[in-house]
Amino acid sequence: MAAHASPWVGEVIQRLAQAGCSVVSSADEPKVCASCGRTMSWRKKWAKNWDEVRYCSDACRRRKIRPVDTALETAIVGLLGHRAQGATICPSEAAKNVDPEGWRALMKPARSAANRLVDAGQVVIVQRGQVVDSATAKGPIRIRRA
Repeated sequence: MAAHASPWVGEVIQRLAQAGCSVVSSADEPKVCASCGRTMSWRKKWAKNWDEVRYCSDACRRRKIRPVDTALETAIVGLLGHRAQGATICPSEAAKNVDPEGWRALMKPARSAANRLVDAGQVVIVQRGQVVDSATAKGPIRIRRA
């Protein structure tokens, strides 16, 4: 147990834990942006409404989830469903599946769709055969079923 400023604080936490109460506040738990899928940490400016925070930025709040985003998620799951268990796909394959002519404009939304699927536990993001954190992955990625 961590050292506390006062000995009774540790005792109170221990009694709460024994009673089955959670001693971890919701501010300690990271959230995932509903739009881009990035992990958000608690910020002081969100202290009053942390339980209601859904988006990491004003840009994500304005963008929200569009029909093309759900189409990209469906395309990713569908393409992986037609592949062998350990096979991967590139986000560009999902973008081309949704819009064969304008797929390049869908690359960022395709990565965001993959991030949301990672949060849902359906897929993992892979680079050079290694699973990586989807929110911080730079460069080319592949998507594999979880």
